[in-house]
Amino acid sequence: MPSLTRRSFVIGGAAAALASSARVLAAGPSAQALTSLTERAEPITAREHAARVARLQSLMQQRKVAALLVESGSSLEYFTGIRWRRSERTTAALIRAEGGAVVVTPFFEEPSVRETLKISADVRTWNEDESPFDLIANALRDRPAAPGPLAVEGTTRYFIIDRVTRAWGAGPVVSGEDLVNACRMVKSPAELALMQAANDVTIGALKHVHAKIETGQSGLDIMKMMVAATESLGGEHLFSLVLLNEASAYPHGTERPQTVRQTSVVLIDTGCSVHGYQSDISRTWVFGEPSSRQREVWDTVKRGQEIALETAKIGVPVGAVDKAVRAFYEGRGWSKNYGLPGTSHRTGHGIGMDGHEAPYLMRADTTPLEAGMCFSDEPGIYIPGEFGIRMEDCWYMTGAGPKLFTPLAKSIEEPI
Repeated sequence: MPSLTRRSFVIGGAAAALASSARVLAAGPSAQALTSLTERAEPITAREHAARVARLQSLMQQRKVAALLVESGSSLEYFTGIRWRRSERTTAALIRAEGGAVVVTPFFEEPSVRETLKISADVRTWNEDESPFDLIANALRDRPAAPGPLAVEGTTRYFIIDRVTRAWGAGPVVSGEDLVNACRMVKSPAELALMQAANDVTIGALKHVHAKIETGQSGLDIMKMMVAATESLGGEHLFSLVLLNEASAYPHGTERPQTVRQTSVVLIDTGCSVHGYQSDISRTWVFGEPSSRQREVWDTVKRGQEIALETAKIGVPVGAVDKAVRAFYEGRGWSKNYGLPGTSHRTGHGIGMDGHEAPYLMRADTTPLEAGMCFSDEPGIYIPGEFGIRMEDCWYMTGAGPKLFTPLAKSIEEPI
């Protein structure tokens, strides 16, 4: 589940951080003994970026769409290679159904933007007293121009859509979500290789940290060990959510500080990025001897993961995976309809350049499974006031069935 800013620091207050600083300093350097697993990982080539644009243009022509507007973010990187942050200064690409792509960016940012640009594009710059929206509108008026509406990538901010619409003034604006999903949902062999590398790093970091858990450690202690191990193994650390004891009963944690003690439930949800492609793995175990209740819930979740994989077949709606897991859990007495105690979130989510992306293993999603689609498998069970158990592994669909990036946890004693 995901981002350092979103989840990593839901693990306790400043007092816990100060009290644990000595342990963190002692634990951190041990990760230096780890060696990188990503030195041979190859970034996506310019040729593959060009093929993505060609695929998008073909779809736009079929659907009578004039162009797709994509602002900074993962979709801009997916199509053009440009890795750029969002700010009040607009950097965006206009990918036309016919003709070349146009990239709009501030004048003083052009050299930096060109560093990661992987496709042939007309880069048009604007100064601080000029309008990027006029540049985009002018690009829409250029010839050759295909008829139809302007599609906009789904995460594009409203102020950009509003200003472009006013500057263009020539046609309707529609959602480009379906166009982008049609390209991004099915991963290429190169994308799968990068996701495998990211998962290898994350499971390696979890194995390293699992062996170093000690009584008295806080979530912050453990998170810092995860960061150090992930970076030593060659990944770009994105997030580490560390939930201890009762905090594990809440999928994204609580601000109440927790520390490791005998019989503590330890839940770590963590991921990294390799050349823009992400991992997302969760492991839960008990520090010390698990109780019969902890073991029973752990075993139930393990079986839930297995049922999800057994249900996934080419052409089956992705929502059927969620339904199958829920039917099993409900048969064991857990709450219905995303209730608690039980599984209050979907069985899994799509993953690739974003930690969460379409399609979703949620019962209302009717998207048919295709070879190359990638998902998490994380049907956790949560008992408010007690504990929660979540195991999560990512997998991709093949013609022969699901293929895991990492093996499922073996047992509560051997979670990694």
